[in-house]
Amino acid sequence: MTCHICTTCGTQFGESTEPPSACPVCEDERQFVPASGQAWTNMAVIASTHKILWTEEAKGVHSLRILPEFGIGQRAFLIEGPDGNILWDCLSLLDEASITKIAAMGGLAAIAISHPHFYSSMMAWSEALGDVPVHVHADDRQWVRRSGPALSPWTGEIFELNQATLIRCGGHFAGSSVLYCPWLEDGRGALFGGDTMQVTLDRRYVSFMRSYPNLIPLNARAVKSIGEAVRPFRFEAIYGGFSGRTIKREGSHVVERSIARYIRAIADDPQQD
Repeated sequence: MTCHICTTCGTQFGESTEPPSACPVCEDERQFVPASGQAWTNMAVIASTHKILWTEEAKGVHSLRILPEFGIGQRAFLIEGPDGNILWDCLSLLDEASITKIAAMGGLAAIAISHPHFYSSMMAWSEALGDVPVHVHADDRQWVRRSGPALSPWTGEIFELNQATLIRCGGHFAGSSVLYCPWLEDGRGALFGGDTMQVTLDRRYVSFMRSYPNLIPLNARAVKSIGEAVRPFRFEAIYGGFSGRTIKREGSHVVERSIARYIRAIADDPQQD
């Protein structure tokens, strides 16, 4: 029996003898099946050719990426917290070097995932690291491909987690969430955005999409709702889901001006260039 992994989105499925007939995550309009067709692998095969790169992004913030790039290519974060370490988002691969490193850092108190595209091998990580609770929003429960007793769906608009706060923003998915850590950046706070709000390449704005690969925008109501969800929280830095996508200053202000710019861009305004 094997836990097959979709090579396109990196999602790990439950144990089976044969690969699944399809990947519902990729067949959804927010993702895609490549022209070459659906393909499958597993963690052992990935480990034979890939490794996890750790980078210290800031005091108490470590990013983790699979190299060479695999699947969507996102980065996860190990966040050192006052009540234990939190893994924000996840990867398809977990290697022995990372297990050893996490143990030396005191282990994990919790795993929290922003949205289904980054579920990846979350249950394998949980099991390997001591059945760590895995927090996903209940609105996205239908997208979970591999479950287990450590899976802990949460409900509502916010969820307090080891002095951090999970905030349901919606938009990209119904349960799309961000993580707010007030102790980071010397007490000025940091927000981890996943794909709910994506840091742009110029690192001056964030933006919002229903589908990034298929270029489906969100409407103004959804984007305003994201802004309302995070407005009560003040944060200096924003850590996006991909390498280099970090805003280091005035994060709360950046979100506000990004929402205003986005809504202007999609408005039916004859004066706009």
